[in-house]
Amino acid sequence: MKKATIFATALLIAALFVSSHSFGQRRKVYNLPTYDEKPYHFGFILGLNQMLFTVKTVDGLPLIKWDQTHSPDIFADSLFVQSITSSPTPGFTIGILANLRVSRNLDFRFIPSLSFGERLLNYNILAYDGGEAQLIETAKSITSTTVDFPFLFKYKSKRLNNMRMYVLAGAKYTLDLASQKKAQKNSSDITVKVKKNDVSLEVGAGVDFYADLFKFGIEVKMGYGFNNLIKYEDNIYTNGIDKLNSKVFLLSFTFE
Repeated sequence: MKKATIFATALLIAALFVSSHSFGQRRKVYNLPTYDEKPYHFGFILGLNQMLFTVKTVDGLPLIKWDQTHSPDIFADSLFVQSITSSPTPGFTIGILANLRVSRNLDFRFIPSLSFGERLLNYNILAYDGGEAQLIETAKSITSTTVDFPFLFKYKSKRLNNMRMYVLAGAKYTLDLASQKKAQKNSSDITVKVKKNDVSLEVGAGVDFYADLFKFGIEVKMGYGFNNLIKYEDNIYTNGIDKLNSKVFLLSFTFE
């Protein structure tokens, strides 16, 4: 959420700067005055993303005792998972954009995209070996290359000179091409695997700027997945998780 707040703040600052500049001029020449009257148009997007998970652990997780067979990559007589959290790393997104005009203030958008990112699952594990306790912190990396198919409705404000604000909402289907669902097992290093398919809700806001030859936009979106993505494999890294849902923050730049 902290990253999303930074993105939203940057977007707001940009909008306020442009709007203050617009108000400072009594008369301004409209760029692309009839652009939004077109029934449809196309473009592309470039974006920065942060993928992470919402993790819900099983009830009473810190009290569940695991033995060596459930974690061959940690040598101990018994193991207790204290917590499981998720953290993101920066990624990027590219895609094409198709926009259909529905009404004066409403558009329908289809934006097939290719996204690259990595998510970490962080485990705090209390290990007992020979009567001695040790707190172990370890992380499992899940790399994703996703093909995204978002279907969004875009509601636009009234145009102010060469700027227009908007909000959008819709649904997205995601196919993870780098899913580790079919990865080979390795007895000495457990890999956390996730399912390939997901459906998520997307909401966001943005600002369009009208230039002489094209329209440029800055947009912030948040996506919340519905599917439980964890693939259970009878080990401490998967069986301690009740639900694993995707969450994606995207700062994108549109060129239309």
